[in-house]
Amino acid sequence: MRVKEIMTKDPITIDMHAPVRDAAGAMKKNHIGGLPVVDGEKLVGMVTDSDILALLETGRISDDLWLPSPLEIIEVPIREFINWEKTKAALSDIGDTPVSKVMSHPVVTIGEDADIEEAASLMLREGIARLPVMRGSALVGIVTRADIVQGVGAGSEEPGENAR
Repeated sequence: MRVKEIMTKDPITIDMHAPVRDAAGAMKKNHIGGLPVVDGEKLVGMVTDSDILALLETGRISDDLWLPSPLEIIEVPIREFINWEKTKAALSDIGDTPVSKVMSHPVVTIGEDADIEEAASLMLREGIARLPVMRGSALVGIVTRADIVQGVGAGSEEPGENAR
């Protein structure tokens, strides 16, 4: 079975300059966990719910911003008040971060004529859950682990005799 037979055609994309808030909103609205990131028509990266959550990790918001651990917050002396104010401001501004700052790149892709076994192997090897599907340099779809599992089970109307 080929990737093009199981992929989602014409995937929802996000512009690399769009704020993370827009990417998160599109993921929520469409019940998806990731979006191909484009610059015009060119695929330049991938942004996932994990990438957005990583904004909350130490050092991911700003290179020079100190983010204290919960225990450090309790012990923050008055002289650190200014740093804490910077931290709070950064946390409230996460949604304004451009997608290009959090996306994964270079993006791992697969051709539409590849076998689903190749897609599964690539996902496992790279530790990813979705692959943009390409026809030459054009993005034509996206394939997820769930798509592959459904593709493997295609043609089976009922669960196997060993499934309960």
